[in-house]
Amino acid sequence: MASAVHISQVSKSFGAVKALRNISFEVNEGELFGFVGPDGAGKTTLFRILTTLLIPDSGEAKVLGMDVIEDYKKIRPQLGYMPGRFSLYQDLSVEENMKFFASVFGTTIEQNYELVKPIYHMLEPFKNRLAGQLSGGMKQKLALSCALIHKPKLLLLDEPTTGVDAVSRKEFWEMLRMLKEEGITIVVSTPYMDEAKLCDRVALIDKSEILQIDSPGNLTKAFTKALYGIKHPDKYRLINVLKDYEFADSVHPFGEFIHYTDRRGSIDESGLNEYLDSKGLTEANIQSIEPDIEDLFMSLMQPEELHV
Repeated sequence: MASAVHISQVSKSFGAVKALRNISFEVNEGELFGFVGPDGAGKTTLFRILTTLLIPDSGEAKVLGMDVIEDYKKIRPQLGYMPGRFSLYQDLSVEENMKFFASVFGTTIEQNYELVKPIYHMLEPFKNRLAGQLSGGMKQKLALSCALIHKPKLLLLDEPTTGVDAVSRKEFWEMLRMLKEEGITIVVSTPYMDEAKLCDRVALIDKSEILQIDSPGNLTKAFTKALYGIKHPDKYRLINVLKDYEFADSVHPFGEFIHYTDRRGSIDESGLNEYLDSKGLTEANIQSIEPDIEDLFMSLMQPEELHV
């Protein structure tokens, strides 16, 4: 399968700050590839290199078979880029923004209307409204439409759903799956672990390094420890008491539960209940649960970060 993105041993620093450390990965043509990690992990720096806006300090970076330094003029017209912050002209209308971005790439809305129609038709009733007056979800749809209007081969989306409501997030990912079916290669970054499940493959990134790359299903299978969900009304005290338990391996809050692993593998539930009872945490709810990608991500981080 042909490679749309090829990154080998890429590093980038800003003064004393290492933004990327020997990053290597490939994205196949037609793939929906995700980068998942917290703020400051290096995602935006990586995307700026892919879009030829930054030059790496070392390593090799190729996009659509071309070098990001030597061939940047050839690469840019074939990319669609949606940065993390809304970057369209807020004092232009929806239609004016679309026409402007189409003209930059020497095309028109009419020429590529069929590609953007499933997204843009939701904006057309508001085509005369200023972009700055749109809701968060509508701004997101407009930004995606503008990134697609020239029919790019590669779509790069840097945390496109951050700060957007749950319904708009769901709609946005449905649009991405539709674009993938059109043959467009998509690379998207997100801080949301639940969105990782919607990608073909996922790279977990933290502290400027890639921790692991695989399909969502395989990433979940890579977590081999017995995992337990523990619940008690006094959640904060439960966290601290579990941390002090002599057999505790990891303790992380996940919603209403605490995700817990034990150094012995499986736990002695009665023994753990007795321990919690002795600390005044009676009637704690303990149950065996299935891990998700976030559990693996936490386990791959540095040991000192594993315990809350």
